[in-house]
Amino acid sequence: MNLDKKEILLVEDDPNFGAVLRDYLELHDFKVILAKDGVEGLQAYRNYDPEICILDVMMPHKDGFTLGSEIRDLDREMPIIFLTAKSLKEDVLKGYQVGADDYLTKPFDSEVLLYKIKAIINRRSQGESTDDSKVFKIGAYQYDSEMRTLTVGKDENRLSPKEGALLKLLAQNKNQLVSRSEALKKIWKDDNYFTGRSMDVYVAKLRKYLKHDTNVAIVNVHSEGFRLVDGL
Repeated sequence: MNLDKKEILLVEDDPNFGAVLRDYLELHDFKVILAKDGVEGLQAYRNYDPEICILDVMMPHKDGFTLGSEIRDLDREMPIIFLTAKSLKEDVLKGYQVGADDYLTKPFDSEVLLYKIKAIINRRSQGESTDDSKVFKIGAYQYDSEMRTLTVGKDENRLSPKEGALLKLLAQNKNQLVSRSEALKKIWKDDNYFTGRSMDVYVAKLRKYLKHDTNVAIVNVHSEGFRLVDGL
């Protein structure tokens, strides 16, 4: 028996689907705590020490987005995957604004969820990204961080040093949260009100550069930072 199984908090109000998904994940050597709604899910989160939370969005008593926000208030680093029957762009964006690490629309392939869980846990265990890539694919764009050129089709924009550094940091952590403090300390070398306002201006500029691909967005995350989302 493996005593070091990673714990997953699964909050799902469909008892049949929840039981099937729990059994599948436990078959792959995870320990799953299953809760039936957001209220029970928050209590389970407080009672256990999960490695990752998988939250259904549409639930009675307390929806998944509310639960995700409450979990984020307790631990802003806790990985969260949302499950939903909705595929509207607005719902996907709301999930990322709450702080989702990933978002799956039902029905989905359980094997895909399994690999997403493993990838998130592995990233967390490895700590800060060490990606030293110089060229990044962002939706329809290609960003050369050495030349600071952002290209889409025949159009090319040359970014300023700070625009380029900020986009590189976001691209290195694509679909992951980049905290305001981390970005300010790395790029502006200071974390205060004025540098924070300056960064917001640069984020707005980057959004304009990326506006031609509707599947790409820089999302504000619950007053914590930003996430470069690729694949809305």
